Amino acid sequence: MSTDRPVAKERGVTPLVAQLLRGGLMGAADIVPGVSGGTVALVLGIYHRLIGQVSAGAHVLGSAAKLDLRTAWVRLRALDWRFLIPLLLGIGAAVVGLASIIEHLLDTQPVRMAGLFFGLVIGSVVVASRLVQGWDTTRLAICALTAVVTFFVLGLQSGPVDNPSLVIYFVAGAIAICAMILPGISGSFLLLMLGMYDNVLGALTDRNLMVLVVFIAGCVIGLAAFSQLLHWGLVHHERTMLAGLIGLMVGSLRVLWPWPDGTSGNAALEMPSGDVALPIVLAVVGFIVVIGITAISERVAHRSDADLAAELGEN
Repeated sequence: MSTDRPVAKERGVTPLVAQLLRGGLMGAADIVPGVSGGTVALVLGIYHRLIGQVSAGAHVLGSAAKLDLRTAWVRLRALDWRFLIPLLLGIGAAVVGLASIIEHLLDTQPVRMAGLFFGLVIGSVVVASRLVQGWDTTRLAICALTAVVTFFVLGLQSGPVDNPSLVIYFVAGAIAICAMILPGISGSFLLLMLGMYDNVLGALTDRNLMVLVVFIAGCVIGLAAFSQLLHWGLVHHERTMLAGLIGLMVGSLRVLWPWPDGTSGNAALEMPSGDVALPIVLAVVGFIVVIGITAISERVAHRSDADLAAELGEN
């Protein structure tokens, strides 16, 4: 059973524009430390479809690696490009257009921004929990265990790695890219934990092509391998996998706790103090925004189903 909501037919908004907006929301989330584009995909009802396409892309790479170019070409053409292209364009546009704005707000208003993102993730947890139809003791235990492990792991931060080798860059890319498709985990924060954030950022700034090519290669291989595992889990153990993904989101709230200094990357936790009222208000706003977007998305999906049924009836 798939929990994705229909995305192909939407009234009043073309599928292309709707998909661009979904990509824009995912891209904006990927910029924020502690927030994942996978969380947005889960809330918007395209998570399963996205993982399926990434997994299919991994098969393309597998065929190409075996020099079976004919099969690779057939599988490449079979990908759902009408789904992927606008989504990727939306992600890219958001990253390019919003990166400087969000970076400025994260630097100047870390506590308030953390409050907003905290509310967004809590709203996402509530929405995602509704997708697990039939919570039982096992799924509750998996969710709780995943949340606890994630909470403590995110409290471990490594210092910067000095003069890392190309192998280290490759491994860092393979690990960090997993955050792209895992709700609740930020790729930038994973790099921070590995002590590679400054090194990767420096390579981007210095345009060190050799390092960037190796890092991107690690990202491609890591994404291909991990998406296969995740896709298999969602196909064969969907509700259990969703319970674990919800646990990841709950545990990741540690990174977004506003106090003492919000989104600065400090995983230390303190009781609310200083700027308290506005971060709480923003958290409530973030929560309401997620619930509202989900309600609108579900209404559009139900209306699209009704329109499709009417069209089939007329034919």
